[in-house]
Amino acid sequence: MNVLVVGGAGYIGSHCVRQLTAAGHRPVVLDNFVYGHRGALAPQVTVHEADLGDEAAVGRILRDEKIDVVMHFAAYCYVGESVTDPLKYYFNNSVATLHLLRAMLVAGVKKFVFSSTCATFGTPATLPIHENLPQAPINPYGQTKLDVEHALKALAVAHGLSFAVFRYFNAAGASEDGVIGEDHSPETHLIPLAIDVATGKRPHLQLFGTDYPTPDGTCLRDYVHVDDLSRAHIAVFDRLGAPGTQLFYNLGTGTPTSNREVIRAVEKITGKPVKVIEGPRRAGDPAALYADSSKAIRELGWKVKFPNIESIVATAWKWHQSHPKGYADR
Repeated sequence: MNVLVVGGAGYIGSHCVRQLTAAGHRPVVLDNFVYGHRGALAPQVTVHEADLGDEAAVGRILRDEKIDVVMHFAAYCYVGESVTDPLKYYFNNSVATLHLLRAMLVAGVKKFVFSSTCATFGTPATLPIHENLPQAPINPYGQTKLDVEHALKALAVAHGLSFAVFRYFNAAGASEDGVIGEDHSPETHLIPLAIDVATGKRPHLQLFGTDYPTPDGTCLRDYVHVDDLSRAHIAVFDRLGAPGTQLFYNLGTGTPTSNREVIRAVEKITGKPVKVIEGPRRAGDPAALYADSSKAIRELGWKVKFPNIESIVATAWKWHQSHPKGYADR
């Protein structure tokens, strides 16, 4: 199929572009390159530089490229920033996505795959987190994603839009061959931050909170490899045929890993120490978040290729070794 990948030059989007090509589909990228990297895309990939909310431009791309399905990875995703600058998140994550959806309906494109987040659940009442738990976001980032989920439900009923929502846990790692990886500015994710300390790019790692009610006192999170995420998005295509289809899936390994365990894995894989400075908890950080992904396994035949933190860190380390300056090396 012809697949428009919105935000396709970003971290998860670029990995999905490669997986789409490997699966025999034709990805077309739409990105405004605020955070995306041209170096993350192969030369043969068709790229359109445009804003998500530009309905005229998006409509032309949908028609000219004969798009069959749209995949959305173009959200802003810094939780802390969403608290201090909520309008930035509402305009991009919610409003611009509504413009995209209207352009799709006008162009007659009615299949949509949406990158959502476990942040829509807020602080869960029970663990692991399954799809039917109450959703109560505790920050604007999670709320803007949930707003889109609500809009998708309404559009499915009113216009026959067929969609799949994937609620991610902690996306991590890099492509298995080390060609593309994770290059954020600013970087906030634990694995690349720890690798930066191990390689001397940062003096230390700030560890937020060591007194949680967990085995080692640090937060527990569910790390899932970025390529495993991407394969789930492609596996859902066959289930979007009927008009008005509404699908929701949580994506994680189901195995919680503590912050200290991540740091030890980075030290083991890199063979280098990671200096840690312990600090107080960050506001809004739940003690534990991990997924029940049995629905995706059952319905999509989804299989995790990278089941543990060391296998995920190993791919990230391969990327960092060959790209010590990120995509600036290209």
